[in-house]
Amino acid sequence: MDFIEELRWRGMLQDMMPGTDEQLRKESTAGYIGFDPTAASLHIGNLATIMLLVHFQRAGHKPFALVGGATGMIGDPSGRSTERDFLSEEVLRHNQEGIRSQLTRFLTFDSSANSAEMVNNYDWFKGISFLDFLREAGTHLTVNYMVAKDSVKKRLETGLSFTEFSYQLLQGYDFYWLYKNKGVRLQMGGSDQWGNITTGTELIRRKEGREEYHAFALTTPLITKADGTKFGKSAGGNVWLDPAMTSPYQFYQFWLNANDADCPRLIRVFTLLSREEIEELERQHAEAPHLRILQKAIAEDVTIRVHSQTGYELAVKASEVLYGKATIDTLRTIQADEFDVIFEGVPQTQVTRADLEACKDIIELLSVTTQGEIYASKGEARRALAQNAVSINKQKINDTTVLSELEWLQERYLIVSKGKKNHLIQRI
Repeated sequence: MDFIEELRWRGMLQDMMPGTDEQLRKESTAGYIGFDPTAASLHIGNLATIMLLVHFQRAGHKPFALVGGATGMIGDPSGRSTERDFLSEEVLRHNQEGIRSQLTRFLTFDSSANSAEMVNNYDWFKGISFLDFLREAGTHLTVNYMVAKDSVKKRLETGLSFTEFSYQLLQGYDFYWLYKNKGVRLQMGGSDQWGNITTGTELIRRKEGREEYHAFALTTPLITKADGTKFGKSAGGNVWLDPAMTSPYQFYQFWLNANDADCPRLIRVFTLLSREEIEELERQHAEAPHLRILQKAIAEDVTIRVHSQTGYELAVKASEVLYGKATIDTLRTIQADEFDVIFEGVPQTQVTRADLEACKDIIELLSVTTQGEIYASKGEARRALAQNAVSINKQKINDTTVLSELEWLQERYLIVSKGKKNHLIQRI
């Protein structure tokens, strides 16, 4: 597989330095991407750059994933209008471990020639004094060169601390250290990282005293929706790779709800499907867009790789129950130990048996005991019932239904639905 050509047809190539393609065609090359531990989990914005490393390894090259234990203490100013809050060393260590664990799902860490490796820049920065760093790196790049970077220029009017100003020099030194100690010749990242990455190639060139470049840079476009807005956020914020932060059900639903206009880009960037497979899926989708063939293909591929086959199957099961043609008989087949896993991420409220016994009717159940989570008032619940818009356990109900007739699944759950898209788990 030709790495550059693979990126081109997938729309994943933004910029690369002259000579990059020639280097990659000449020999198996070591390349890296850095991930700062600013959160306990990576999110799907990071997944776009992780896919660079995946394709890089599949093409026979050696990927390095750098977890920024040192640079995470400062924070990258790229794409930000304000300075980041500093994280404690304890939080950073926790975040690093979470990221390390996630990266192992995507890359092959074995003893082969192009086995992936993980490194932490804190390991080399912890032994460098401030004065040593200035002598080692600071003398080779001028302030004029650093100020000309977009990540710096955009912040000069609003203010940029020396701490954040130095970030590109730290990242540049990462590249130099990996070049000298691990034979890394290429750094990759999102297009907003071009300035930081090329600082590294320039530092290597100057420290090595060469006229030509022996280290290279490559970036992928930032993922945006068809309307130009930022991709990767749901109504609840970032879509995380950690199932404790975004459940497999929520993760699956995010991809399933993608707009048709976004799918051709998403399926190329986030899945490992071949060109022929993607084009066939697009043909099928064009013939029957209401079946959401592209969305389902993306959701399946990505959910399995992030959350496993089991996580995908549970997410599909939950989706079929909430949005498909599942019946009360289907719900009865869900075991108690499966229930919480399947419906993790669906809004839930709790009610005591005493509160249920004190509940006068269905309207009170829908509004008061659900704490207003699905129907804000008795009046709203009454109107919904009159409009035949309420379902409990996939069965339409009306105001003549009595509480004693309701079947509590596993003797403790109700699935309350408001129309077709809003659902709530009521738990005793």
